[in-house]
Amino acid sequence: MSVQNQNLLASFSAYLKVEKGLARLTVASYHSDLLQFAEFLERHKEETRKKSLTKAQREDVRQFLQQLFANQVDGRSVARKLSALRHFYRYLLLDDLLEHDPTLNIDSPKRWKVLPKALGREEMETVLHGPKPTSDSKIAQAIAERDRAMLEVFYAGALRVSEIIGVKMEDLKLELGYVLVRGKGDKERMVPIGRTAMEALGSYLRKARPVLVSGNTCPWLFPGRGARQLSRQSVWAMVRASSLATGRRVSPHMLRHSCATHMVENGADLRTVQTILGHADISTTQVYTHLALDRLKTVYTQHHPRAKARR
Repeated sequence: MSVQNQNLLASFSAYLKVEKGLARLTVASYHSDLLQFAEFLERHKEETRKKSLTKAQREDVRQFLQQLFANQVDGRSVARKLSALRHFYRYLLLDDLLEHDPTLNIDSPKRWKVLPKALGREEMETVLHGPKPTSDSKIAQAIAERDRAMLEVFYAGALRVSEIIGVKMEDLKLELGYVLVRGKGDKERMVPIGRTAMEALGSYLRKARPVLVSGNTCPWLFPGRGARQLSRQSVWAMVRASSLATGRRVSPHMLRHSCATHMVENGADLRTVQTILGHADISTTQVYTHLALDRLKTVYTQHHPRAKARR
């Protein structure tokens, strides 16, 4: 790479660290993206027309993005690299090192929404059995029953980790089959839970929770040892332990997405799923659209008199 390009990248990195106060990892990512573009300019121009970063044109940026897509770089990564270029050329304009921004009027690559990973039905059943008790002690048995109840509620209500550890006893309306959860932005919503989760909770409340709180005052529905609130890390570890038999590294978020996926596959509309997940915008829920369309096509094929080929 030319000395001029090296100096430009070095001064921009220093600007990001000192003036913007960005983290070292973020600065390194910007530098890597810009270095890739600088190398593209030098490699793809004729020897007599090698360009420095200050001489890049809009067409150069377009060709660079097209090459990324041709090399199977995903849309999100391409969008990040374009963002790095925009910040860089804005910096050059502010320092009067540039008269024209080559990233102007270039649309960001569409960030394709990828369907989150979900478990199959049999895998989900395996996870819901929960981890085995670590010993025959009363407390170990109580923890195992608590974990099974938590897993059922996770899957039944598509809860986030922060939501399930924050549920209080007063939030549970077991006789009505609902639980009140507090989601992002401290927004409250009532989440229905199914019969299986209700039964698991009933058994847990009768047998296991009294052992865990051991006579202490505890507001949490799912307390840890000594009636303390569970940590996010302990819940992650519990879910991982429960999924060992599946051979997959399952996260709490996968349980949430599994709930949404299985509901849509069974015919639930996206508005209902949006309400249960607590998404503020339907566009967030639309990652499940293709599942709904698959379901729609199946039902259409089964029931429309003209859907099947006539003999």
